[in-house]
Amino acid sequence: MPITQIACLGLSHHTAPVALRERLSCLLSEEAHHSFATAGESATGISELSLLTTCNRIELYARVEADATVAREVLLHYLTANHSVPLDSLRDHLYFYSGRAAVEHLAHVAAGLDSLVLGEPQILGQVTDAYVNGVESGAIGDVLSVLFRCAIRAGKRARTETAISSNPASISSVSITLAEQVVGNLQERYVLIIGLGQMGQLALSALRKRNVSRVALANRTPHRAERLNGSGDATIYNLEELPQALAEADVVISATAAPHTVIDRELVERVAPERQERPLVIIDIAVPRDVEPSVRHVDGVRLFSMDDLQDTLDRSLHARKQEVPKVEAIIEEELEALDREYREFTIKPVISTLRQKAEAIRQRELQRTLRYLGEDVDPETLKHVQHLSRSLVNKLLHEPTLRLREKATASDAEEYASAIRDLFNLKTNVKDGDDG
Repeated sequence: MPITQIACLGLSHHTAPVALRERLSCLLSEEAHHSFATAGESATGISELSLLTTCNRIELYARVEADATVAREVLLHYLTANHSVPLDSLRDHLYFYSGRAAVEHLAHVAAGLDSLVLGEPQILGQVTDAYVNGVESGAIGDVLSVLFRCAIRAGKRARTETAISSNPASISSVSITLAEQVVGNLQERYVLIIGLGQMGQLALSALRKRNVSRVALANRTPHRAERLNGSGDATIYNLEELPQALAEADVVISATAAPHTVIDRELVERVAPERQERPLVIIDIAVPRDVEPSVRHVDGVRLFSMDDLQDTLDRSLHARKQEVPKVEAIIEEELEALDREYREFTIKPVISTLRQKAEAIRQRELQRTLRYLGEDVDPETLKHVQHLSRSLVNKLLHEPTLRLREKATASDAEEYASAIRDLFNLKTNVKDGDDG
């Protein structure tokens, strides 16, 4: 059964440190992926392959023609052969699933249940990209197509039928939501991000998803800010230009890795006259703190710290966790649909082979009859003989074909298919001259 042929080898934030994940982030070129997947199962034991790679995981999904132990070693050596990371440095960080466990794992990944942040929505797009890339390169065939379509359906349903992704569940996303609650639509505000580590980058990404165009970036190294800005039109400041940046901003999100405060009360009071009494919201998501606590006492300033955000984050994560049973129920429904679709894989070739064999017999017996009748058979008679032979074959196979299709989604489909193959002595390919 196809589900037993599926294997997954990978590493993620659960098993590997970020430094190792970064080293493997450019694991495969498209050419290497394609050449491996199309090399043929005789050479590799693998006939289909898909690569899922994100900042937090690298996973290979394969259709294997070998037992689990052999499949694991083939995938493991492929992983190391296409990258300079030594095998010994990878072994302790890898996980391997086969059969239904591999199927369940991908469904959980697509639905956001295996993400660093529970319910994280971006992973569904990344799973979809892996599927599309595999199909376009010819690396994914029928078996992995069914697998990925199942996982993608589960992910889509999780987002539309539950609230697993509805509440902000990272400090950066919570800070953006808080800013919107305080000042309203951020598209009408000027937002300054100070510090462009992971937290600052997530905040920038969240702003861009909300189409906030008036953004400024302040960083110790401006060239990093320019690189992260890409083709965006954010204003770039170095930290020495912080007074000018604060004078312009309506909302400040500060997330540096500095060991000391970068915004103190004296600085905020100094730029206050330039602000012309415009209110200023400062959200400090740095640890240790970037903003001196006394800043909250400056007129027109509202300061929020990590402590203020943590309560909101805890409530959001709790709300998401409440949705997990609903998501798991959706996954189970999709896995049942996948089981039915895979069982059809067992029956469809039997129907096709049975009809091929019947057609081969029809053609052979027709030729014998025509030889007996001689060369003087007129076209109209030949037409009727052809119709008679086709009609007999179709009517004889009609009921068996219906019964086989009914059995396609039954739990005993494999046994039923085996019995039909044995009864009619069906082979993979039926040649015209084969009596069967």
